[in-house]
Amino acid sequence: MKQRNGTIPSMPTPAITGFGVYLPQFRIRTAEIAKHWGQDPSSITSSLGVREKTVAGSDEDSFTMAFEAGKQAIAMAGIRSSEVSAVFAGSESHVYAVKPTSGMLAAALELDPFCYCADLEFACKAGTAAMQIIASMVKSGEVSYGLAVGTDRAQARPGDALEYTASAGAAAFVIGPEHAKGALCRIERTLSFTTDTPDFWRASDERYPRHAGRFTGEPGYFRHVREVIQGMLELTKLKPRDITHLVLHMPNAKFPQKVARDLGFTEEQLELGLVVREIGNTYSACSLIGLARVLEEANRGDVILLASYGSGAGADALLCTMLKQGVRLPPDERPVEYLSYSTYATMNA
Repeated sequence: MKQRNGTIPSMPTPAITGFGVYLPQFRIRTAEIAKHWGQDPSSITSSLGVREKTVAGSDEDSFTMAFEAGKQAIAMAGIRSSEVSAVFAGSESHVYAVKPTSGMLAAALELDPFCYCADLEFACKAGTAAMQIIASMVKSGEVSYGLAVGTDRAQARPGDALEYTASAGAAAFVIGPEHAKGALCRIERTLSFTTDTPDFWRASDERYPRHAGRFTGEPGYFRHVREVIQGMLELTKLKPRDITHLVLHMPNAKFPQKVARDLGFTEEQLELGLVVREIGNTYSACSLIGLARVLEEANRGDVILLASYGSGAGADALLCTMLKQGVRLPPDERPVEYLSYSTYATMNA
């Protein structure tokens, strides 16, 4: 829209102004699962690069975890919750098939009742899709602040390879204008790459997902992550050496390490956000928790490239620049509790 003098008003640049993470206190070690199924614990741990994963308690689901992460993000942003007028929740384990997680979050977090709300689902990249939508709404001036959430209580059939990594957790980001007092990290550009690649799926009447073996590698994860990263670098005229921190979706530790190496990134660029070793694959929250870890430690001026992946298949990329020093999340005072396989199986029955 033009102003009366004929000039076009500048649109705000979106920035992350607050973030939050929630992880269950329960854990199970990879070795414990391997022993139960008669497999070699050291071999499985080494091949995946994952030592343990989070396990949701009986009172933890995708909504409760999202609520805790969202509350933390709003507190960090230093705004009233009623200033948030959009919330998009990405998950593949929404509590209800027909009742929005986003609507429950808007009410529970006491957001603006005139709030844009929607649930998103695109396998493990629904959380980054939420970030793209909120960033676009801020940039257009449609909202001042929005909340993007990735949250999952991941499912895996007992005995399936996914059981070693499918975990639980949530991450939330308040996105507002760059000029906001709490602006931490500017979102420069976003990009997506999408195809119809049947590497992983779950029908609406099925409890556990299925996957097409080798399709989860090259035609799935590797191709899409590679394409979206190369596309972003070409779009912005950047080289891998210009990126300070690379954050990728982490189905295990080996996949992101390989794609980073193949594209010319170093282990140091990937290391800070490689959180999968200790928490497993939190699906829609996975790359977002990695980003949150980087935002805690990054320095002003650091350039962050985030690339998520969602089976089915697609990848999102976000290029961000730190506006100030990283901000630490409050320490989680709850003790970590390690489970036996029998207790774990009962909790996931």
